[in-house]
Amino acid sequence: MSTKLRFLLLLLVVVVYFWISMTDNADSLESGLNEYQIQFIGSDMTIDGRLDEAAWEAAVDVGAFEFPWWEAGEKEQTRARLLWDDEYLYVSFVCEDAYISGVHTERDSPVYDDDCVEVFTSPNPAQLKKYFNVEMNVLGASLEHLHPEGPGTKSDWDPEVKIATTVDGTLNDDTDRDRRWILEAAIPFSSFGEVAVNTPPLDGDEWRMNFNRLGGKTNKQASQWSPGDPRKFSFHAPQYFGRVRFVK
Repeated sequence: MSTKLRFLLLLLVVVVYFWISMTDNADSLESGLNEYQIQFIGSDMTIDGRLDEAAWEAAVDVGAFEFPWWEAGEKEQTRARLLWDDEYLYVSFVCEDAYISGVHTERDSPVYDDDCVEVFTSPNPAQLKKYFNVEMNVLGASLEHLHPEGPGTKSDWDPEVKIATTVDGTLNDDTDRDRRWILEAAIPFSSFGEVAVNTPPLDGDEWRMNFNRLGGKTNKQASQWSPGDPRKFSFHAPQYFGRVRFVK
């Protein structure tokens, strides 16, 4: 066998091994994603940051947030719940927080530097890399973008999101320990019409989503529902978004 032929055979073996490895990793990731069912509601919701409607009380939370990039500090937990009707996707966050802080009040300001929660949404699983993010701080200010070609691409997106918050503690005062803050939001389904297959979704439709938390001045932590790659800090990783299904 000639040297050139041996080289070509070796190269072929390497390519096949790499392809199999990548396929196995992708299959393993897909099978390990978090899942959640979003329940349909027929009653009106008041977005006030209080979560005292019967629908919220009956809703199941998505499960404990994980801390894939944790190094030190207290892991303060977040409880997120979702609901939907024919007009809005509703999301609520209850955030344990001993030192609550926030200063940004303008839309599209760097709200991620404050105590902040985020909803990342890929409304068409067949086009996973086309995703939206809504970032909202403890003061109710928001930052939104569409990522038309995946991470690294960005375009303006201005959904009419309704946001309300409540604080159980003293904002921007680290001389005492706070307890928690709550954020409630309603995101219109019409805002996803550029990418989603159905707006509003149909019963049984599957989207991909992730829910994140970060920011603040004291004990900064980054946590999320469906954990990303522990080797690389990034919320912008749609391959790690969990699966959500809309049910009536």
